[in-house]
Amino acid sequence: MTEITTIAELEALYGKPDPNSLAKVAQHVTPEYAAWIGASRFMVLSTVGPDGTDGSPRGDDGPVVQIADAGTLLLPDWRGNNRADSLRNIIEDGRVSLMFMVPGKTNVIRVNGRAKLSRAPELMSRFEVKGRQPRLVVVIEIGEIYSQCARAMLRAEVWTRDDSDLPLPTMGQILAAQTKGGTDGESYDSAWAARAAHTMWNAD
Repeated sequence: MTEITTIAELEALYGKPDPNSLAKVAQHVTPEYAAWIGASRFMVLSTVGPDGTDGSPRGDDGPVVQIADAGTLLLPDWRGNNRADSLRNIIEDGRVSLMFMVPGKTNVIRVNGRAKLSRAPELMSRFEVKGRQPRLVVVIEIGEIYSQCARAMLRAEVWTRDDSDLPLPTMGQILAAQTKGGTDGESYDSAWAARAAHTMWNAD
């Protein structure tokens, strides 16, 4: 296989982009893009830092982000595994990319921009759930927003197939293997559902 090492080689291979792929790019949230973002309960947050890149799934029981204004999105940081890889990266390098998905829809909405972390009370209170607030809010300044071609989702049959019966290792089994038996994988798996329900909104 011959490695492609220059932009010129790449452009010679792919040619010019479809004019529509350029025309769909906006620098702020339009009413059409707002409808898609408002319907998205799940997205992937991508960041870059001194130790590499990170892709983090983010989900909520309503819109995964709030639209503060045409140029700003707000993402609450709810309970996770406390690795905080994405947040560490944002402190070091504010560049972020977001990929919004809506179940059953094959288009994806993408946002590129810059982010910062905030614990401003007026932002935290916007996301209060059952008396609990996120640990912080990621404030995202939009650089560009655009839709992604549906071909990838169609090829993968993301919303039309069900692979839940695949015999994949559980998270407990993965932990047991990684710790060479130091973690009781069966106990981890059996306790997970109750633990997740208890800590869904930052409970201890």
